[in-house]
Amino acid sequence: MSESVLLQTLRDVFGFDSFRPGQREVAEALLRGEDALAVMPTGAGKSVCFQLPALLLPGVTLVVSPLISLMKDQVQSLVQNGVRAAFLNASLSPRQMETVLLRMAKGRYKLIYVAPERLALPSFRAAVAGLEVSLLAVDEAHCVSQWGHDFRPSYLQIASFCRSLPVRPPVCALTATATPRVKDDIVRLLELQTPHFVSGSFDRPNLCFEVEHPRRKFVALRRRLDLYADKSGIVYCSSRKKVDELCEALSELRYSVAGYHAGMDAETRRKNQDDFLFDRKRVMVATNAFGMGIDKSNVSFVIHFNIPGDMESYYQEAGRAGRDGSAADCVLLFKKSDLAIQRYFIDNPEENEALTEAEAAALRQNRLEKLRIMEEYADYEGCLRQFILAYFGEKLSAPCGNCSGCLGSRLSVDETETAQKILSCVARLKDAAARAAVVAVLKGRAEAAERYGENSTFGLLSDMAESEIESRVAFLCEQGLLQLQNGVLRCTGAAKDVLFRSRHVRRMADRPKMHNRGNKTAAFEGQPDPVLFARLKKLCIEIGQKKGISPSAVFSDLTLKKMTLLDHPSLQSLLTVPGVSLQKYESYGIIFLKEILAYQTETNQTE
Repeated sequence: MSESVLLQTLRDVFGFDSFRPGQREVAEALLRGEDALAVMPTGAGKSVCFQLPALLLPGVTLVVSPLISLMKDQVQSLVQNGVRAAFLNASLSPRQMETVLLRMAKGRYKLIYVAPERLALPSFRAAVAGLEVSLLAVDEAHCVSQWGHDFRPSYLQIASFCRSLPVRPPVCALTATATPRVKDDIVRLLELQTPHFVSGSFDRPNLCFEVEHPRRKFVALRRRLDLYADKSGIVYCSSRKKVDELCEALSELRYSVAGYHAGMDAETRRKNQDDFLFDRKRVMVATNAFGMGIDKSNVSFVIHFNIPGDMESYYQEAGRAGRDGSAADCVLLFKKSDLAIQRYFIDNPEENEALTEAEAAALRQNRLEKLRIMEEYADYEGCLRQFILAYFGEKLSAPCGNCSGCLGSRLSVDETETAQKILSCVARLKDAAARAAVVAVLKGRAEAAERYGENSTFGLLSDMAESEIESRVAFLCEQGLLQLQNGVLRCTGAAKDVLFRSRHVRRMADRPKMHNRGNKTAAFEGQPDPVLFARLKKLCIEIGQKKGISPSAVFSDLTLKKMTLLDHPSLQSLLTVPGVSLQKYESYGIIFLKEILAYQTETNQTE
């Protein structure tokens, strides 16, 4: 199949003009009928590797996926792009299950997501026997290996299921993290036939890695949450009990948090996850039961309150930050006492009758060695990125300059986005911009809603403490961007450079920091407008709530930021924005264009 067909489908269906590294190679191999094994880090676009050929092949593609939330998010995104897709899992009612199976039998779907346990059911095997299965994709393929970090015995049924099909389809196995031993297990246990192997770089330059050794971890956590202000992030804990304790303590202190672990009932987990996805809660405190496949592009930080048991788990969980390429922080709060928790898990594993006594002993030693490496990482004083990449067999020739091992104790913090929000608020309030009024509007205080609720900057810093907003206002005055005259704040001439001419605002701060300082962040032609971005984000949330889908399934944060940079917004120019597919253009193009044009009109009147 010609490259032009692949690129046209990529543009029309997914809204992208070019492939990410590895995507085209995997897609072409599958279209040739070959098996493939793709080891690509979180955020590298693994799903396109099989979704794209699925659209170009006849028949249906079956996707084996381990979690309900992962299936739901991927199917939502496909449907929003105009692709006929569905999932079969325990979240469906009997009537819904019957409807999906009936439509599946009639060939209504191009992709069907299923849990691995379903492959062993005679009823399911009978249902697919009459279908033309053109491709089998195995997501999170490391789950097939007992030497991996997330072994699931149900994955061992996949090879048998594949053999049971009338015609064996090409098989695509995908994972974000795999050591050489796990790769060998994937090939052997999934019975891949001379697979085309693609291994993307494990380097995520937009992520800043840090290890902190605090005397009191809860105090350190609070300092970081305060400094991350209105950012969205995840705090990982090693136990359900610790999740509940942190959630209760942080909630009492009025932090915007939700909790997630397997011990909660399904409805509570669903509600808390939706609150996080729709930005009703800023921080998710969770065990490793949360996050796999979650489609939330604006996670700006991941904090590990406890050390994970292995580097694979740490890198996969940390990699849920910055999925859209924006700068993000990955922080490990380490105390030696946390190692005892992981050793307890190693010494008290879940029962696995498939292992002999010798195999169980070898597996225990393997896990102890992985924990030793994590301890070594936590104590490492050199470049943390070099350490991580070396573990996965990749070499970084020079220190990255973007981790706690490379950076000094005093750091330059990018305050541009917060500064733009404050300056925009002052500009729009004009003569009513007393310091207290500016703080009230940006905080979104209820008593200010009647007078200022229609102001486009109302509530833009609602997740930031009022004292933090006041300190930022004082900082902008010190920098000559604001001045106080007769009790009223006014923007100076220099403020226009920040608002309209891409001037950055930075300040010096001690660790912990508010935002990634590295120079290897997502590239934008100019500085995205934070006020317009907030309005477009609000539109995504409103549409998502009406349709019952995540805001990211409408448009990712990266796509919204690109929209704010359009010089001459038009329906045609929207099609040039990465992430705007033909289907999304037809569904949402006019709505978002009207919002952009309305904002530009208001801004021109304010200048």
